[in-house]
Amino acid sequence: MAWFEQSGSRIYFEESGSGDPVLLLPGWGGTIDEFGPLREALAQKFRVIAADLPGSGKSDPQPREYTPSYFQDDAPVFLAMLEATGASPAHLIGFSDGGEYALLMAAMQPKCARSIITWGAGGELANIPQMADAMLNMVDSPIPPMKEFSEHMKATYGEANARVMTRSFGAALRAIMEGGCDISRSRAANISCPALLITGENDMFAPPALVREMAKAIVGGEFLEAKGASHPVHQEQPEWLAHTITDWLSRR
Repeated sequence: MAWFEQSGSRIYFEESGSGDPVLLLPGWGGTIDEFGPLREALAQKFRVIAADLPGSGKSDPQPREYTPSYFQDDAPVFLAMLEATGASPAHLIGFSDGGEYALLMAAMQPKCARSIITWGAGGELANIPQMADAMLNMVDSPIPPMKEFSEHMKATYGEANARVMTRSFGAALRAIMEGGCDISRSRAANISCPALLITGENDMFAPPALVREMAKAIVGGEFLEAKGASHPVHQEQPEWLAHTITDWLSRR
């Protein structure tokens, strides 16, 4: 275990394996502990740096209040972490928000990335205001599909902290949507490395049509749909995802 600090963020990360570096990032509110099988598979051939996102898992600040610029604020922190750990350029691999960071990092600083693999990320938010509202109210009145995640957030961060996180996160998502939904989509042409963008067939947060268009906008972009999966492909189809990622990387 190790820590990296910059710009008010304290990033928790763990390393395993050896070889070309891989930066592995979970989704919002998640933790690198979710990636056990994938980390094990990658560590057989790569130096894996798995890091919790600022405000999630073991990383600080907690509780975090999210602003509409949080993607743009956090991406430079991970870029600096890669430099500080001697891991740049790296293969950037991420789920959901972690995938959005990977795409944005490669758009901001193309030389940082050997390749990109994401699932549940498409360079922009799906324009679903109801999703922002659901996040905003997740702790006190979760909609049925989010009840389990609401319990996870309260158990992991404590009810008061989870309320701060979810309310500010929902407000940030709403502001990003009102501003056009863009995260890295407008800068996709800057991404110069190979990229594999995966999303679940039934992912409502990063629907296939949106992710497919982002892949098309990247010169070396490829799109892959995980049949029968929703957003957390790593939880629903862990063996398939680990095989897909390691096979794709082995051919690069």
